[in-house]
Formats: sequence, structure tokens, C-alpha cells
Amino acid sequence: MSRPPRHIWVQGTLSRDRKAVLRTVEVPAPLTTVVNGHRRLRGPYTVGGAVLRALVPEALERSEALVAEHDIEIRATAPDLRPLVPARRQLVESRLPEDERILVPAPRRTLRIANGLAEFVRDCLRGDSRGDSRGDSRDDSRDRLGGPAALLVDNLHEADPTDLELLRVLARRVDDLTLVLASPQPPPAALGGSFRVIQAPARGLPPESANDYVGSDGTCDDPAAYRAYLDLPPAERARLHAARAALLGPESALGALPYHLEHGDDPDAALRALWAAVDHCVGEGFLDAVVDLGMRGLRLAEPGSDLWWRLTQRTATALGGLGRREEALRLYHQARQISVDPEVHAASAYGTAMLDARHPDPGRRNLPRATGWINEAIAVSTLLSDRRLRAFKLGFDQNGRALIELRQGRVGAALELVQAAIDLAERDLPPQAHPLHRMVLYANRAQLLARSGRAEEALDDFRRAIAIDPFFPDHYLDRGNLLFELGRLDEALADYETAIRVSPPLPEAYYNRAELRLAQGDLPLAKEDLDHVLDLDPDYLDAYVNRAGILEVLGEHEAARRDVEAGLAADPGNAHLLGVLGQLETAEGRYAEAAAAFDAALAARPGLASAWANRAVLRYESGDVEGAVADLTRAIELGEDAALYFNRATALAALGRDGEAEADLRAAQALDPGDPEIRSALERFEKAG
Repeated sequence: MSRPPRHIWVQGTLSRDRKAVLRTVEVPAPLTTVVNGHRRLRGPYTVGGAVLRALVPEALERSEALVAEHDIEIRATAPDLRPLVPARRQLVESRLPEDERILVPAPRRTLRIANGLAEFVRDCLRGDSRGDSRGDSRDDSRDRLGGPAALLVDNLHEADPTDLELLRVLARRVDDLTLVLASPQPPPAALGGSFRVIQAPARGLPPESANDYVGSDGTCDDPAAYRAYLDLPPAERARLHAARAALLGPESALGALPYHLEHGDDPDAALRALWAAVDHCVGEGFLDAVVDLGMRGLRLAEPGSDLWWRLTQRTATALGGLGRREEALRLYHQARQISVDPEVHAASAYGTAMLDARHPDPGRRNLPRATGWINEAIAVSTLLSDRRLRAFKLGFDQNGRALIELRQGRVGAALELVQAAIDLAERDLPPQAHPLHRMVLYANRAQLLARSGRAEEALDDFRRAIAIDPFFPDHYLDRGNLLFELGRLDEALADYETAIRVSPPLPEAYYNRAELRLAQGDLPLAKEDLDHVLDLDPDYLDAYVNRAGILEVLGEHEAARRDVEAGLAADPGNAHLLGVLGQLETAEGRYAEAAAAFDAALAARPGLASAWANRAVLRYESGDVEGAVADLTRAIELGEDAALYFNRATALAALGRDGEAEADLRAAQALDPGDPEIRSALERFEKAG
């Protein structure tokens, strides 16, 4: 029998009708009162912030260590809680002036935050004390910590994408939490999980008023209230909004406060509030909110003004990060039409170039066009009269040109450009100025030096980058990967584990550690890491590939097949997964199906040595020994390996080609002198000879 859905969806036209159902539905004790999830209230993490405001104060009484473990996620989600939660892991960027904060977090940062919040909620509901040494004699029967709970949220159709992502993660990862969500619409597939749907009947209550509409911060969905609001004279509407804005504190700056100021009688105050919200959201990586708030700010800003340009640049950058390339291009084009400021033209040209150069689909990158735009940026920046400004802007543009050169395979040219940018910074910038710019340049030079075979110099540059910001996780991952390639596994492991410590849950770090453990032959621990990767990110395709391979080796064929099927559903032509499928079919004696899987894998990726080697096993077992030799020969051409030579020796011996078989065994022994199977096989040949 299938289990009934754990989560509940309340569907009804008006919020007041939905709330009436939310307040009566039978669920575990709610974490807090019904949360209005409308993004207009507090912007990103309107729901997440409400959860934290309910849990963090009591969690601090029980376990300061648990709260400290999630300082990044809590401070990003609920800025009003920052006085309670000191920054234990604080990026250098947070201490820099605006013109030096050049990094925009990738869209996946919000997934890291959501996973960190889910783990915090999970541990709170489990009553996790994180080993606090102090005793606690309080009566815990009245607090929200320990045991199953429910989260009641209305207005899901108006929630910010950060909250929708968080709810999806909570539904998947927190077994003790029941979600009760409400909207006029049916539950979206993107939320995942299964919901029991309850229809909220219309209750025929008296219509709400214009004051109710303003008092709800514009979230009231009663049409009568909205009509009454529109019927007010404009001056009266502005007065109501101004009065409401005066009641709101700074913690409302991301949502309700800008909304009321926009509709009040002080457009300059609205513009300042919108800019403050945009600046915060850029730093935290809340890109959807940046676009929404930035577009609203651009409607108020004077075209050509400094604030207009700052809003334009950040909004276009966010649009590019979200893959909304054409909208970003329109903003850059508009900036070029309106402004004659050389900085605006240089930055617009740079932004346009990066939209072409960084397209996620390599087939859709237009590198020649990107080169033209980045050259224009460099030309304009070269003419800037201020020495320090020129050093920063020109170096920034040269670094962008280096990316384009790299993507055309010209590593040497890219290295020269990054070196020129570093020289500019060291010569013309004050020693403490623009640390993030220097950090990016050192890290990029490290990557290019590594590609050029200059590993020790690359490690020195990674060290310089990490010294600038020890809490920036990406550089530990990159340095760990280089150390892994160099065979310095203990140092690589230390870097991966540091990346895990300094960041909210980071799937890439666990994935890289799994690869290292695979290289060490520790399949159980590698699988454990991959389990966690897929818990954090069920769409992480490479984790399905590697875990399926481990499960196949461990003989867990059904579990391996589930991973293969999950991976192929996302990427039907994935050669690695097709290769694992071939191995599974071979193990089950389904030779025709195995051959089809291997053939498809090799059609997709002819250079995949493992597919040649495993198809050779299939051919040998099905009696095609000549075919097995041919496949093993091709696998050896792609990369010598003792096991490949040993297997080809076995096949050659079966064909009576003993001389060639013995030669292969000696080649295998040279690659792996301590292997007892190789030694034993050679001894048999020597005795026979």
C-alpha cells in the first residue's frame, strides 16, 4: 500500500478563506502562526525568515553551537537576526566599499543556503544540542524544538523563488516537518513531494477595505478592497502608504518598505530603499529579486544618473546570471544610447562580451563577437585619465579577454593578459585597494599556470588567493583538484574538507571528496559522499554516474540500475551511464541489451576507454574473443593500464597467441609490479615454456 501524502495543499480563491482552513487542519504543532509568503513583505526568504525568527531565539538558548554552524545561512535569510548571530565565517567582500565588491554569487548559492536552512530546521526538530556543555533545566514542553512540527504558509503563488526552492528542499529533507501550503492555484510540480489537496470554500464574509489593502502591504487579494483602494484620490493613497512606511522598520527594506515608498509621496526615498535592497540582494546572490527591484528602481531613476547606471549594471548582471540574455543585452544597449560616460561604455561592452563568452551552451557562444566587444572595453578603459581607476578597469577588462582567449584554446595568450592585469594592480593600485580584484586575478593565473604544467607556481597563486579571503570556498576546491592531479591526496582531502567547513552545504566539495576516496579504493566512503551529494542536489548528474558505477562494483545491481535510470532520464545520451548500463546488462546475461548500451555509449563518446574495456568483457563472455582483443587494443591506445593488458593477455591466450599474451603480461607487470595475479600468470607461461 502507498503511504498517504504527508504534506497538505489548501486551494481557494481568497486568502481569508484559505487561512480559515489552515487554522483548522489537523497537523503537528505549527512552528509559527500562518506565514504570508508574499514576496512583497520581506522579499527573498519571506517564508525562510519567518521560520528562523521562530526557531533561532530558542535554539540559541539550547545550543549556540548549532546556530553558529549555520551563521551564513541565517544571516543571509533573516538580516534582522544578525545582532543575535555573529558572523563566524565572513567573506572579505562584506567589509569592502561598494565599488570594490565585484563578485556576484552564482544562482546555485541559494541552493546551498536552502540546504543549510533545512539541516538547521531538521536538527532543531530533533532536539540536537550540538554538544553544548552547559546544562539546561528549562521546561521544554512549551518550546518549538524537539518532535514533529508543521509550517503553514499562504500566498505561495506570490512567493519569491528563494522560498519556493527552500520549501522544495524542506519537503525532501526534513521528515519531521509537515508543509501546509495555500494558494489559489494547484500545487506546482516544481515543489516536488506529494500533497493532499483541500479545497477552501468561499465563506461569504464582508468585503475588506482600502485600509485593509494598504495595511496588508498590498498583499490583500479581495477585489473589493483593491477597487476601494483605486477609488481613493491619489493624494489619499499616497498618505496611507506614507503612514504605513513610517510604521515599518529597516528589516522591511527588501519588500514592504520600498513598495510603500514607491506609492507614497517621496520618490527619492523609494529610490534609496530600492537601491539598498538591490545592493543587499546582489551580495547574497538573490538574482530574481535583483531583477525585480532593479527594474522598479529604473522606472524612478533619472536616466544617465549615477544611480541609474548602478541599477542598470546590477540588473543586467543578474539577468545574465539567470540566463535571460536578451533582456540583459537590451539594458546594455539602452545604457550605450543614453550615456556618454566612458566608464558606462566600457562596462557595457564588457558585460555584452561576457554574455557571449559565458553562454552555458558552448555551441551558442560567439567568441569572435565577444572579442570585438571586449576589445572596445579595453580601448575605452585605456583612455581613462585617473591612474587608479584605469588600473582597475583595464585590468578587469584584460581578465575578461583572457577568458575569451582560454575558450579558444590559447592558454599562453590568456596567461599574458592576466599577468598584465596583475602588473597593473601591483604598480598603480594602493596596496590595500581592490583585494577581491587581486584575489580573482591570482586564482585565474593559478588555473592557467596549472594548464601550462607549472603546478608549483599555480599552488603559490592559489595560496595568495586564499590568503586574501580564507572563507571563499571555491579556491579550496580548485587547489584541491590540482593537488589531486598531482597525487598529493592528503593535501587535496584537506582542501576539500576546508571548503565544506567554510561554506553552507556544498555539493561540489562532497563530490570531489568522493572522487578522491574512489581513487583510494574506499568505495563505501565514496558512496556515502555521493549519497550526500544527491541529497543536497538530486539533479547532480555526475553523482549518479559515479554512484551507479560504485553500486555495480559492490554488486548492488538494482540500486545501480535506479541511478542509471535517474541519470538517463536527465541526460539520455550520457556515455558514462550507458556504459554502466552495459555492465549491468552483462552481469545479468542480457548480452544483446548490453551490446546495444555499449554501442550507444561509444557512439556518444568514442574516446571512453571504460566502455571499450567493458564491451571487451561482454564480447569475451559471449564467445567473440577476437572482438574482445580489438576492443581492449583500442582501450589501451586511449590509456595504458595494467588491468587492460592483463585482460588482453587472457583473450590472446584463448586464441593461442601465447607470445603476444606473454608480452602483454610483462607490460602489465611493469605497470603494477606487485599484482599477484599478473605474477602467477607469468609463472604459468614460464613453466609452460
